[in-house]
Amino acid sequence: MNIQSAFHALAAESKKTLVGQEAVFEQMVIALFVRGHVLLEGVPGTAKTLAAKTLAHLVRAEFRRVQFTPDLMPSDIVGTQVFDVNNSKFYLRRGPVFANLVLADEVNRAPAKTQAALLEAMEERQVTIEGERHLLPEPFMVLATQNPIEYEGTYPLPEAQLDRFLFKTIVKYPSTDAETDILRRYHQGFDAHQLSQAGLTPVLSPDDLTALRAEINTITVEEGILAYITKLSDVTRRAVDLALGASPRASIAMLLASKTYAAMQGRNYVVPDDIKAIALPVMRHRIMLKPEAEIEGLDADGIIQRILASVEVPR
Repeated sequence: MNIQSAFHALAAESKKTLVGQEAVFEQMVIALFVRGHVLLEGVPGTAKTLAAKTLAHLVRAEFRRVQFTPDLMPSDIVGTQVFDVNNSKFYLRRGPVFANLVLADEVNRAPAKTQAALLEAMEERQVTIEGERHLLPEPFMVLATQNPIEYEGTYPLPEAQLDRFLFKTIVKYPSTDAETDILRRYHQGFDAHQLSQAGLTPVLSPDDLTALRAEINTITVEEGILAYITKLSDVTRRAVDLALGASPRASIAMLLASKTYAAMQGRNYVVPDDIKAIALPVMRHRIMLKPEAEIEGLDADGIIQRILASVEVPR
């Protein structure tokens, strides 16, 4: 099985539970293939948790969900040493981060100290508890959600943590036709809490993911494409409407995501359209608008699209 056939199989199975969120699921799959993490932004009730649970089921991944709240402590995520009175010794009680796919629900509701507990896990694939290093299982992926409307009682993610996410995916309302289909499914007995009854068939295993990730390394990227990626990031750093441009990690993310996207299209080489296809989710959370630009009604996506239109495409 190659990446293209694996993606088509995952997408086909996901339609048994997801309606109208094909683009969201595609970006989650790309992130899984390149060992990345995804920040899902959308209002409640748009199937963010359902998409995460569906992906975990299809790749035979252990799934854990953590509801972030203002009183959540770092130890509630990574775990802690607990004293066993019967044996008179400490043992490690592992937190929910010790799973293959972790859903950090409403991640911006927890204070910075708790958010930071995810930083080491996301970047190093490990956690440190009482000075002892513990490796996380492979595959490991964080899907974090946040509500774009409610800001009261929230703690915005710092730039350092935002940069750890491969994608920021905007989860929109489904179309009217898709929403009617959703209602039809629930009318016929579908239950989002009972995915085992939805007929989902696992498509991949952790070993399959390892082999598919090796395929990404074989994708050809010409020097012109590398220069194109570099130019896009460089233009964001000099844009008059931006206070902060894309980091080198954004360039790396564009490279890896575009290689995966090309493989999903059945090609063994990257073309400029692959870069354009993944530029928005890669860069929208890595740039910061100046206040005057926001006053004028500009947004990150609009500026990125303007930059994509202004930079010459390699021939």
